[in-house]
Amino acid sequence: MAFMKLRLHLFPALAFAIVAFFAGWVLGDFHSDPMPSAVVSKANAGIDVADWGTFFLYYDKETYGTRDVVTGIAEINPGMQIHPPHVHAEEEYLLVTRGSGSWHLNGEQFPASTGDMLYAAPWDIHGISNTGSDTLHFVVWKWNNKGMAVPSAAPRPTR
Repeated sequence: MAFMKLRLHLFPALAFAIVAFFAGWVLGDFHSDPMPSAVVSKANAGIDVADWGTFFLYYDKETYGTRDVVTGIAEINPGMQIHPPHVHAEEEYLLVTRGSGSWHLNGEQFPASTGDMLYAAPWDIHGISNTGSDTLHFVVWKWNNKGMAVPSAAPRPTR
């Protein structure tokens, strides 16, 4: 009888733990500890060398408030682009730190120069190409927010 009472008390706690675990997993908030504060030198960044240029990956771990993170520096060779204009669920900032090129944002082209920044909301078509004669350098920050649903892929109006 005592065993039955113990089972009746443990069942709600166990059920709650299982529901909480799967709710966190389904909502994308079941994670290990967030990335600690750190400094990464360019020499210690991940490096991907391709025909278009080089990408230095600095951070791609979750933080307290973000997931699906990519931060890095791209160096695009003249006349090249990393990939054609594209869309994704993450918000993204791109900041040109050296060189010149062309932004693509929702079907329009804009000049890209040192000091210019692009913000792409989720599912906006965006990209950058190097139209200059020197290597184009840009910094990228891309992420999704924890605790917020990823926006639907509904088409966004062209600006």
